[in-house]
Amino acid sequence: MTQWIALAAEALGRTRREIDALNVFPVPDGDTGTNLHLTVLAAAEALDGLPGDAGTAETWRSLAQGALLGARGNSGVILSQVFRGLADTLGPAGEPPDGVVFAEALEHASVLARRAVEHPVEGTILSVLAAAAQAAALAASQVSASGSPAVARAAADGARQALRRTTGQLDVLARSGVVDAGAAGLCVVLDALAAVITGEYPERYEVPARVQGTASARQERAEPRGGGYEVMYLLDAPDDAVDRLRETLDALGDSLVVVGGDGLWNVHVHVDDAGAAVEAGLGAGRPHRIRVTYLHAGTGEPHPPHTGRAVIAVTAAGGLAALFEGCGARVVRREPGAVPPLAVLAEAILAAGDEVAVLPDGPETLALAEAAAERARDGGASISVVPARASVQGLAALAVHDPLRRFADDVIAMTRAAGATRFGHLEAAAEEAVTSVGLCQPGDVLGLIEGDVAMIGTDVADVARHVLDRMLSGGGELVTLIVGAAAPPGLAARLEEHLRIRHPDVEAGVYDGGQERYPLLVGVE
Repeated sequence: MTQWIALAAEALGRTRREIDALNVFPVPDGDTGTNLHLTVLAAAEALDGLPGDAGTAETWRSLAQGALLGARGNSGVILSQVFRGLADTLGPAGEPPDGVVFAEALEHASVLARRAVEHPVEGTILSVLAAAAQAAALAASQVSASGSPAVARAAADGARQALRRTTGQLDVLARSGVVDAGAAGLCVVLDALAAVITGEYPERYEVPARVQGTASARQERAEPRGGGYEVMYLLDAPDDAVDRLRETLDALGDSLVVVGGDGLWNVHVHVDDAGAAVEAGLGAGRPHRIRVTYLHAGTGEPHPPHTGRAVIAVTAAGGLAALFEGCGARVVRREPGAVPPLAVLAEAILAAGDEVAVLPDGPETLALAEAAAERARDGGASISVVPARASVQGLAALAVHDPLRRFADDVIAMTRAAGATRFGHLEAAAEEAVTSVGLCQPGDVLGLIEGDVAMIGTDVADVARHVLDRMLSGGGELVTLIVGAAAPPGLAARLEEHLRIRHPDVEAGVYDGGQERYPLLVGVE
């Protein structure tokens, strides 16, 4: 098994670019081969960490767990479930498995993989896996119990035959003249397995560039089917919570795949609202290793990279953008209520300098910034994401930024400044809801402190004064007030007067942020 995974990783490393070039379904993001390669590498790394005396069952468990933890993309998550299905059957069976047991393991893997996909589609990796299992079962019924080489070869050949059929099963593949990318990657994995079992190693692993007989060799880029973002995370949660999570995520987007068990799950979905997908995970359990990828990025030429140190700040508001730029930061704008495209943020980071600190402006952009930083680090730059959960924390971090310090020391100082800044804001209630301080009605003014509702009222100034008093009850030397586009006239002057009377020792800074959703942002240091 260890030899198989090592060979599969090597084979996918050779063929991943060819597989990437086939990628038009479910979205044309051109990374299926890379994702499969990374998934198998994660499985191989898990096997490398085992002691030399590890038994068959422990080895199979480690293989499946490594793939689950390291799965990338839709096809990678499905492949991790294939490994789990094989582990369920072959782990207890011992090595080497006979042909009948191997065929049963492949059938079990096919069933598990199909169950993991919320809306299975024919002409994909699922179809090819099912065909491989059927071919293995037929071969196992015709040979002796020791005939695992013949069964493995039959499975690989059956997968190859089914791969050619995928073009006729999906319109987008037929229009592009290609086979399914995930299915092509599975064929490489099964070819590697057959090679190890039979001892017959191919000179190359075939990835069809196009299907013979199609009208055109031109690869057509499919229109995006679902959401603009791929969201993936590991989730610690009980089984019953995952059932509810599936329903929630299915309503939010498509390409939903949830694999795992025994309290640990790998979640994959395409959505328009990445934050909502993460919040759904929070409702089910503890999401971690969150990755958010923009699926439909443009293909413009990248900007030439700068050298030196830079700070990237994310914001939706023009006034806040001017504030950040005035303090020396480069700004990546986002649409109100949305996160910026991952590719845009990653490109901005790469173009900014050799040492880059990133300032998010909320939990959703924090997760996105981590994903963009991970992608940009491949270029060799030193990148750190300051865990700012609000714009006022980002401004506090930027205030202590010193490009003459060592980069690590500068990031530590910025992180401390952000963490020492309490944040609050005002917003209008959109609907009736139960909060921690009572029932709110549509149009009520909500005063929130670090995400929790602290007051419900009808007058913006009254609620703002209450929020200020609550935030300053534990002390504070500097208050930052960022006034939004919907703030009533004179709000800033009334709040400054309140601070002079009630908190005369506190310094106040007032700025025009121009943010649309929040009449007021508050920071207390």
